[in-house]
Amino acid sequence: MKEVKVRSRSAISLFSGAGGMDVGFSKAGFHAVFANDIDQYACETYRNNIGDIHEGPLGSFFPVLSKLEGVDLLFGGPPCQGFSVAGKMDPTDERSRLIWNFFDAVQLVKPQAFVCENVKALAFLSRWQAVRDGLLQRGREMGYGCALLTLNAADFGVPQARERMFLVGVRGAECDAPDIKEALIKLLKKSHKKPPTVSDITHKLGRAGSATNPRACKAIVTYAKQPVLRKSPYAGMLFNGAGRPIRSSGVSCTLAASMGGNKTPIIDELEIFDGSQSFVEEYHSRLMDGGKPYNGYAPDRLRRLTVDECLAIQTFPRGYKLAGRQSSMYKQIGNAVPCKLAEAVGRAVSQLLDTY
Repeated sequence: MKEVKVRSRSAISLFSGAGGMDVGFSKAGFHAVFANDIDQYACETYRNNIGDIHEGPLGSFFPVLSKLEGVDLLFGGPPCQGFSVAGKMDPTDERSRLIWNFFDAVQLVKPQAFVCENVKALAFLSRWQAVRDGLLQRGREMGYGCALLTLNAADFGVPQARERMFLVGVRGAECDAPDIKEALIKLLKKSHKKPPTVSDITHKLGRAGSATNPRACKAIVTYAKQPVLRKSPYAGMLFNGAGRPIRSSGVSCTLAASMGGNKTPIIDELEIFDGSQSFVEEYHSRLMDGGKPYNGYAPDRLRRLTVDECLAIQTFPRGYKLAGRQSSMYKQIGNAVPCKLAEAVGRAVSQLLDTY
């Protein structure tokens, strides 16, 4: 299929992290004229792959932002730990307040559009209703027609079941939210694509520890003494830690920023490379039939996802250069927006800008 040329537009990237959104929005035709993050290693990663970035608290760069004019898009994913069901869900968490800093930046820059990404919980949990209403009201008061969407990365060619909220605003009082949301949904459907499987990803990279897949996770896999059983072998808890097994023939679970230890998902290397029967499914069947759980270490065929596999699952380009220690690499990957998901959103917003 011939690639469609995209129009070049200016953008501001906030809470940029390792650059997942930037990679995607760049492919959609947006060029970042300003980027910002507070994490040292994420900023180094950004410089290694994308370009210059301003390191430090967002508020300290407001004087710079106030001088930028004619910007097409402002995008970013403010820290979500305060809103996430995987966190403490604390509304007083300092990181939760950074989403309001994002809208302060929108007010300063007055871009033609904005895209604010966050966890799914912020979009649907009743406890965050007041926050949602406040964000939508803030956007509309600044002259933006706003739409709130929840998207699954797997629908856009990302081998990961990762659901995220996207709050999109388009400048212009004549834009009303229902029309914008309907238009976005229609445009996003054009980017729907079947994702590769985890087995596909791993086969391309090779076995863990090989020259093409060198950055293996050192956290061992041990049996849970008191397994929690569910109907699916890939739910419940058969092994210790929050890192659950992944079905090789399917997509990954959501990759978390806490990866790097026993919270890193597990795959079966013999199943993937040698065609062996799934050890996880056989063990699950044994337990469901009343068998006693095993103790100690799981066989070596079960191991954690590598850094490079996680990069590929998040759809970063091959050869993306991460900075910092391995723990920081996993964190940067888990915090990122999948590049292909960002590209789909970017293309939809760019086409929306052509309409309004």
